[in-house]
Amino acid sequence: MKKFLSLLLAAAMLCALLVGCGSKSDDSNGDYKPFVEVQGVSDDTILVGNTAATTGAYATVGVPFNAGMEAAFKAYNDAGGFQGKSIVLKHYDDGFDGAQGMTYTKQLVETDKVFAIVGHFGTNTVGATLDYLKEKGVPMVYAATGIDDLYQEGAKGNDAVIYSVQPIYSAEGRVLLARAVAPKADGMGLGGTKVGVIATTDDAGAGLLAGVKRENEDLKAQLTVQEVEASATDFSAAVNVLKNAGCDVVIACMNQNPLATLMNTMRDVNYNVNVVTSYVNASATTLGAFVDSGAITDSRMVYCTAWLDVTTEAGMADYTTFYTAMSAWELANGESGSTYALNSYAMAGYIAGSIFVQALQAVDKAGLELNYANFAKIMEETEFSIPMGGTISYAGGDRLGVTALALNCVSLSKNDAGVYALTPVSPILSLADVVPAMYPAAAMQAAADRKVKGWCPLCLHLKWTADTSILNPMAKAGPWSCSTAS
Repeated sequence: MKKFLSLLLAAAMLCALLVGCGSKSDDSNGDYKPFVEVQGVSDDTILVGNTAATTGAYATVGVPFNAGMEAAFKAYNDAGGFQGKSIVLKHYDDGFDGAQGMTYTKQLVETDKVFAIVGHFGTNTVGATLDYLKEKGVPMVYAATGIDDLYQEGAKGNDAVIYSVQPIYSAEGRVLLARAVAPKADGMGLGGTKVGVIATTDDAGAGLLAGVKRENEDLKAQLTVQEVEASATDFSAAVNVLKNAGCDVVIACMNQNPLATLMNTMRDVNYNVNVVTSYVNASATTLGAFVDSGAITDSRMVYCTAWLDVTTEAGMADYTTFYTAMSAWELANGESGSTYALNSYAMAGYIAGSIFVQALQAVDKAGLELNYANFAKIMEETEFSIPMGGTISYAGGDRLGVTALALNCVSLSKNDAGVYALTPVSPILSLADVVPAMYPAAAMQAAADRKVKGWCPLCLHLKWTADTSILNPMAKAGPWSCSTAS
């Protein structure tokens, strides 16, 4: 069991999710104007669509992601579906190309006439199609990216049809800096004193870097920042700048392919410091390959954030449900039944499908007809359970990413099953948990004065509060406007 749990953690800690409920009044749907009342709903099917890279360099992400989503839909369909209607996924392979993704998204909406876009995949396509989906008023449930354009508080009308779940890059960048400089005790952070930042100039890199810079307005760490092209095959010039500056920890603001270039370059120039990076890079397979190549060593480790937790009883129960659904889908599609059991991207796809399924269940429970207006109403009013994670609410137009994240790293040797595994370093923690010892009093007060959202200490849900901030470690003593806790 211990070995199995180790493998499971290695997979689950790759993903990301968690947002709490809100208690603000719902005024976000007043001017919602979908281009039609409903489409994609027939007597026996509900047609949804996505575009995803299922060939090429990103197929190792896109294929299991879509498989996980299909597994969630199959489980729901097998249980009777929505009033006898089965969810059908229409998919196009966009090769991680935004222009192609835009073409296919228009085809899904205007030709195939899908009801919704579910599991919209990849930074390039999501970024290229957001304005179009808002214009049409077609709901998008779960974006497999964290671009800043997804983040909104109080979205109204057609802007509110975007229902993101994953962490958003700028918010995660703040966490990366906090983890980079937090003390090493209890796995809190990497204990950096001089922080090097290397960021790609694409949306992922720019978003993460923006978050690092925003967090540093309070933290005031010694930063050395280098920007690189994501497509470059050698980062030696940028890496040597960080090395020569004496940076003792590196924040990698980038996704999977550039991270490989970075780690290979650090190996080649003998730059032996630890690296902290986004959850999108938390693949035991990918990081294990770095161990094999000597790019990861005990003196040059890669730490990744994560947003799922299967160490709890509820988390393990959710995983069992995922495993059962995933195996059933695999067997029905000629797979072994365990190919994606420990695949983080399959888990993410399953979560995307699950959120959409829960929305349909809520529409059904409310006795409402399935159309765009009713779907938007239900999305605002329902608190959704995230499998293997927390909860998320879209009340009051909130479209927030996750800021409470765990930290993990890859094992330096294969386990008894012959595979590398991710090892938890710390549990899911908010910024308020990570940074208290590092903020001077003045900065803490400035954070408190921002009057943003914070975590209710009683119900652990994200709530409006009068004088707290996710940056303020004294927030737990604040006057909470939390109806759940009262």
